[in-house]
Amino acid sequence: MNIKLEILYEDNHLLAINKRPGVLVQGDETGDKPLVELCKEYIKEKYGKPGEVFLGVVHRLDRPVSGVVVFARTSKALTRMNELFRSRETQKVYWAITDRRPPNREGTLIHWLRKDEKKNKTTAFTRETPDSQHSELSYTLVSSKKGLFLLEVRPVTGRPHQIRVQLSSIGCPIMGDLKYGASSPTGDQSIALHAHSLSFLHPVKKELTFIKAPAPDSVWWNQFDMK
Repeated sequence: MNIKLEILYEDNHLLAINKRPGVLVQGDETGDKPLVELCKEYIKEKYGKPGEVFLGVVHRLDRPVSGVVVFARTSKALTRMNELFRSRETQKVYWAITDRRPPNREGTLIHWLRKDEKKNKTTAFTRETPDSQHSELSYTLVSSKKGLFLLEVRPVTGRPHQIRVQLSSIGCPIMGDLKYGASSPTGDQSIALHAHSLSFLHPVKKELTFIKAPAPDSVWWNQFDMK
């Protein structure tokens, strides 16, 4: 698989990539080369590094999702970034497209989510149930065109498949997301969910860092002129 990396941010401590849909962040049973390995190859070649390149996975995006992914280039940066995510000191903004209008122009969704690891699918409950995790996000309807609705989503928690299952639970499955109720696929291994931006206090420089990823060049995103 020949993938050209779209680098959004790079310094001695962090590397941020605009992940293409269909690309894994970390390896799985498919054996497909994941983004973390592609980035290690990039660093090794660019800086002529001998031996094994260190690159820590800070967070993940589902395979069919696009957008900002940040890796740590040092163990110190990895430890500190992990703590920022764990303590919810990062601000994440996603874009999602659905073909069903949400019940309100804006809202907050609170569910308890439970993931079935064997099926790789998450179920949302309206009250706490055994082995479930509290999950929260806010959404705003920002545009609508030709029967499609663009939502800005700000997750408070970071649960597996959270945005996908929570939007589906209010009757707004994401375009192409057959697993959570979409009526048809997009045709290119993607769903219309994009990690648009991530902001945080830099783990070493202690500066506010804002990283933004352009949406994919596809028929879904181009409907909204999001360049």
